[in-house]
Amino acid sequence: MKELYERYKDFIMEVIHFGMVGVINTLMGWVIMAVLYNLIHMNYWLSSGISYFIGSVFSYHANGKLTFKVEDKDKGLPWRFTVNIIVCYLVAFGVAKPLVRLALSAQPQVIVDNVAMVLGMCIFIVMNFFGQKIFVFRKVGHKQG
Repeated sequence: MKELYERYKDFIMEVIHFGMVGVINTLMGWVIMAVLYNLIHMNYWLSSGISYFIGSVFSYHANGKLTFKVEDKDKGLPWRFTVNIIVCYLVAFGVAKPLVRLALSAQPQVIVDNVAMVLGMCIFIVMNFFGQKIFVFRKVGHKQG
């Protein structure tokens, strides 16, 4: 078991740190999304989009430093991060709404949208972790020293 841990400890620590950042980000994002949708009455896409824009700025800095420990000043990093967030957001929320609408067709629209936002967040989290690990903060060309 110890050998297994030693082999995957970097990945395990990335998942733990990503989770810690994610809990803060998810709570902050849900509050923003719920307030914009339920109290200010913005639509599904606008309320979730604003929430994810704000959360993404936080996530970029926190995951870059804490989770993936990126020290390079790679000029492509912000662009890869932006592409990753946009793709994850559009896929997650684009899939969530029709699925929930189908499953909860007898429910009021406000219930459908709120459940779809929660499902969209769950799909987004999984896609975003792997997108950041594999595409955004990928580790290439490290110098041994």
